[in-house]
Amino acid sequence: MLLRHETTIRTRAAAVIAAIAAISVLHQFTPVSLLHWHNAFQHLYYLPIVFAGLSFGWLVGLATALLAALSNAPHNWTTWTTSPNYAIDQLWEIPLFCAAGLLTGVLAERGRRQRAELQRTTNRLTEVYRKLQDNFETMKRAERLFALGQLAAGLAHEVRTPLASIAGAAGILQRHLRLEKKDGECLDIIAKECRRLNNLLSHFLDFARPRAPKYQAIDAASLFDSVIQLAAHAAGQQPIILRKEVDAALTPFEGDPELLTQVLLNLLINAIQAMPEGGVVLLSGQPRKGRVLIQVRDEGCGIGAADRDRIFDPFFTTKQTGTGLGLSVAHQIVEQHGGILSAEANPDKGTTFSVLLPVHHERRNDT
Repeated sequence: MLLRHETTIRTRAAAVIAAIAAISVLHQFTPVSLLHWHNAFQHLYYLPIVFAGLSFGWLVGLATALLAALSNAPHNWTTWTTSPNYAIDQLWEIPLFCAAGLLTGVLAERGRRQRAELQRTTNRLTEVYRKLQDNFETMKRAERLFALGQLAAGLAHEVRTPLASIAGAAGILQRHLRLEKKDGECLDIIAKECRRLNNLLSHFLDFARPRAPKYQAIDAASLFDSVIQLAAHAAGQQPIILRKEVDAALTPFEGDPELLTQVLLNLLINAIQAMPEGGVVLLSGQPRKGRVLIQVRDEGCGIGAADRDRIFDPFFTTKQTGTGLGLSVAHQIVEQHGGILSAEANPDKGTTFSVLLPVHHERRNDT
C-alpha cells in the first residue's frame, strides 16, 4: 500500500514537470509573431499548477506556479524587445499563477482534512456499533441464562428425590442379592447412570443459583499450583505437560479462590481433552492495565470460528459426553467477579482462554 502511494506521488510529480516542460517548448518553438498562440500557451500553465495544488497542497502549488514563471522567462525576454506590452501582461499573470496554486492547494488540504475527520468519525461509529452488538449479545445470553436457570432449579429439585430413591434401591439390591452376571451388570448401569444424572443436576444447580463470591486475597502462584494438581488426575496416562508462568510483577488480587479454582480447573480439563495425542498446557498470569490476566493455552485441535461465538451458551457442546454447562458456569463466575472470559485461536494451533479480572472489589455492606 505504501509502495503504491509513493508510486502515485512520483507519477503525479513527473506529470506536472512534463506538462510545464512541454508548454515551455511550445513557447520556444512557436514564432514570436503568433502572439495569440503564445497567449493560449500561457494559460495552459494553469493546468499543471492547479493539478499540483490539488495533489500536493498549497506549498507545492505555489512552487509549481513559480516554476512555470521561470520556465516562461526566456520567452518573455525574447518578446520584451518586440512587444513590451505583451511581455508586461505576461509578467502580471505570474501573481495569478501563484494565487491559483495557493488557493487550489488550500481548498484541497481542507477537503482532505474533512475527509480524514469523516473517516475517523466513521471508524468511531463502527467501533461503537460493534460494542453495542457485543452488549446486545451479552444481554441475550443473560436472558437465556436467567430463563434456563429458573428451569434448571425447578427441574433439579423435582428429579433429585426420585433419582436418589432409584440409586438407593439399586444399591440395596447389589448388596443383598446374589444376582446373575447379566442382572448385576444391569444394576451397575443403573447406579452409573444415576451418578451421571446426579452430576448433571449439580451442574444445573451451580448454573441456576451460583453463590456469591467470598472475596479474599489470592496468590496466583498458589492458586495455579492447586489447580494443576487437581487437573493432573484428569490427564491420567496422557503425555500432557502442565506448565505455569506467573509474572513477577503480578501482586495478590481479590477473588473467591474456590470459584476461580472451579473456572480454571474446567479450562484445564477442556484443554487436556482437546489434546488426545498429548502436548503442553500453559497456565499463565500477568498484570494487564491495572487488571489481572490469566490465560490457559493448549496445543489441541482448536475451536471452529463458528463455534467460538457459542461455546459460552448453555447446553452447547462439541463433546459426545459433555453437558454444555461447564463453560457457561465458568463464564457466569467470571462475570460475578466483574471480569471477562474469552477465547481465541492460537496462530499455530490450539486455543487460548483468557480470564481478565479486576485486582480489587468494592465492599458492599448489606443492611
